[in-house]
Amino acid sequence: MLLVSLFVGAQSPPNVPLISGGAGMFSSTNEGFTFFQPVAAPVLALPLGQHVLIEARTDLRGFYQQNNETGPFHGSFTADLEYLQADFIVNRHITVVAGRFLTPFGTYNERLNNLWVRNFQDFPLAFGIGTRTSGSSDGVMVRGNLYSTAKLHVNNTAFFSAKRTDGQFQAARAAGDRVDLYLPGKRLEVGASFERFLQSTSFEKPHRNSGGVHLWWMPWRNPLQLRSEYAHGPHSAGYWAEVTYPLSQFGGQDSVVGRLEPVFRMQQTFRLSPGPGDGLPSANTKQADFGLDYRFPHEVRLNTSYSRTFSTINGNIWDFSLTYRFLFPVWKGSK
Repeated sequence: MLLVSLFVGAQSPPNVPLISGGAGMFSSTNEGFTFFQPVAAPVLALPLGQHVLIEARTDLRGFYQQNNETGPFHGSFTADLEYLQADFIVNRHITVVAGRFLTPFGTYNERLNNLWVRNFQDFPLAFGIGTRTSGSSDGVMVRGNLYSTAKLHVNNTAFFSAKRTDGQFQAARAAGDRVDLYLPGKRLEVGASFERFLQSTSFEKPHRNSGGVHLWWMPWRNPLQLRSEYAHGPHSAGYWAEVTYPLSQFGGQDSVVGRLEPVFRMQQTFRLSPGPGDGLPSANTKQADFGLDYRFPHEVRLNTSYSRTFSTINGNIWDFSLTYRFLFPVWKGSK
């Protein structure tokens, strides 16, 4: 994770704990029904010496929804501990992680699901493949660099998760691996993920496999960003492809126009067999998402989007969110 790299790069002790994260307000209208979500997601990075880092992130979220198009709003509140992990930095190539961590299947869960990072308010439809919908695992993970030259970086992440069905730290018994190949000269990354589900549920037998591939590309000559994934699970398959084009060439990234980011995402899921509880649509679904984001100064961002869903019932989704990213030390460190 990014916090691990920042911790490794720290040169002078003592290492000061950091509080980071984001807060925001989400609004969504789907077929005339509107709901609001005030959200806060604080992140703690607590270094213990030069080789151990404690990381944690909590999702604090309210949910307010209308009973009908003109009725009153009713709300609820949830608090989820998304990860609480200890990172043991063995050397510059290997990090061992123990505790509750984000399941390293594909790229969206670890890299883009932060509310201050993602370009669309909603997760991709196929997010549940490989992540078991919750996105967190309890166990051990080993990640590091297998091979590195000026032209090619090969990274690997392997994990094992234990089964836990009660309390705050619920997770499934599973094991998996992800391999990433990055070409710095092309700013191109391709990778593959594999997960083996090792426990039975009410609707499926154990030892089911999920697999996926991803491709990211950010060409040198323009600010285009392409991110995409495809995943195949026991009961469903799906893909998403997202293109972002910041208008930074018009006066620079801090100009009024340069802060604008048009975004487009195409996604589709395929229902292969009945699979209640896998978090994916019950029927084949196609969805096109059109977004326009604006980055204000001081880490404030406005996200707006319109989505059109094509399935057994077609529908429109309008999303609006305002987020703020914060970062500060718990106390001042010595110089």
